[in-house]
Amino acid sequence: MKQGITFVGLDTHKESIPVAMLLPEQVKPVEWTVTNERASVKRMVRKVQRQAPGEVRFCYEAGPCGYALQRWIRDLGAVCVVVAPSLIPRKPGERIKTDRRDARKLAELYRASLLTEVHPPTEADEAVRDLCRAREGAHDDLVRCRHRVTKLLLRRGWIWRGGKRAWSQGHRLWLRSLRFEQAADQVVLEDYLLAIEQVEERLRELEEHIEVVSQHAPYAEAVGALRCFRGIDTITAMTIVAELHSFMRFDSPRGLMAYLGLVPSEHSSGGKRRQGALTLAGNSHVRRLLIEAAWHYRHRPSVVHLARRRQGQPARVIALADKAMIRLHRRFQRMLAKGKPAPKIAAAVARELTGFIWAALRPMAA
Repeated sequence: MKQGITFVGLDTHKESIPVAMLLPEQVKPVEWTVTNERASVKRMVRKVQRQAPGEVRFCYEAGPCGYALQRWIRDLGAVCVVVAPSLIPRKPGERIKTDRRDARKLAELYRASLLTEVHPPTEADEAVRDLCRAREGAHDDLVRCRHRVTKLLLRRGWIWRGGKRAWSQGHRLWLRSLRFEQAADQVVLEDYLLAIEQVEERLRELEEHIEVVSQHAPYAEAVGALRCFRGIDTITAMTIVAELHSFMRFDSPRGLMAYLGLVPSEHSSGGKRRQGALTLAGNSHVRRLLIEAAWHYRHRPSVVHLARRRQGQPARVIALADKAMIRLHRRFQRMLAKGKPAPKIAAAVARELTGFIWAALRPMAA
């Protein structure tokens, strides 16, 4: 038990925050509930500081309420950490869960040093991250809108045979030329096409904003380095940098791989070692982008499309990108020759690509 430190667990919700305060040398916490408002949080922090004989430390789980509560508490001069919910120890026999119990459990585990702290972004980093996620959401909306059109046409017997590439200029002209016998079908098609145009405009504007942000500090250097790699351009690079927001917390490439869920799960005991599927823990946004980038390495190494992006970049980064291109292409082809499934190969290549990215960006973060 840490002497002289008061530990406070907060179970945050949209409307209320149950509080559990463990004073030094006490086993039973002091409990009450406050509303999730800045003024109420300020009064709660002042109350704890008055009753605590020494240092005070607050904690709560990361969740939909974000990091505003942490910033409010830190503005008042107190220590507050956000902990990873998936890494909180849980007893298999526990069958009762309430807000009060959750707050008490957080305080007790925090005092026992059994919680894992997450690394919140700054307000500026969080805003850029949400900009990248807004672009990702707009892209998902565009895919859904396009699917509605293609499925409508499939149900009515219309199939595009003017080329392999859908949504090209020729495909769009063909869509506009279609005339249905039923007026309702024509109304639906026009509505779907209008929705596509609107989402495409949203997507275009968001990408323009991301492009502007990528050209300024603190993102320009890291984005420029990432664009030297095959399969990574401005949007992907900005998303990686915004989502990870600090490479100093990853002491090794294996740590970054584990954070992105690109390492195999394992259940070993005694002399037997059993590895399973990827853990899929951590940041799913970056993991998906890296797996998408990994598919580019199935093609033969070439720098034709990379020459412009590499202008003015450090020789060290370019050499790393070239080494990655050659090594990962060989690995992709070698695993294909062994009969491995292509999705599994892409995941393995993405894991190794993560190591090259760590090597390129880690010195910049130091």
